[in-house]
Amino acid sequence: MADTGELTELGRQECLRLLAGGIVGRVVFTEAALPAAHPVSYLLDGDEIVFCTTNGGKLAAATLHRVVAFQADKIDPAGRTGWSVLGVGQAYEITDPRRLTELADRMPEPWLTNRGGHTVAIPLQRLTGRVLGP
Repeated sequence: MADTGELTELGRQECLRLLAGGIVGRVVFTEAALPAAHPVSYLLDGDEIVFCTTNGGKLAAATLHRVVAFQADKIDPAGRTGWSVLGVGQAYEITDPRRLTELADRMPEPWLTNRGGHTVAIPLQRLTGRVLGP
């Protein structure tokens, strides 16, 4: 890790460790030629972010087979500490029935499961992060 004052850059493994403990993040994509961000509940599966979206939803249309970003963080304003991780990759729909079953069994909340929509994965091809604080 390279120290930059109050911001310390994180390595890939530390970024993955932090993402593994998270529940909600933001998918960043382009909508009508403008940047957009949509909060999602997610699961880290290896080096991929996995989330579910509905059929016909703008998030599914905006992400499938497109390069998108995923950002998650945890900030403590009172302590002036926290972390932020940003990943970039080309999103794709998971269609393998065995993998979908395995993922559904690991989802931490029932509302994370695919209810007739799409299960989307973002391979984290680029991953950066920073920890904030002393």
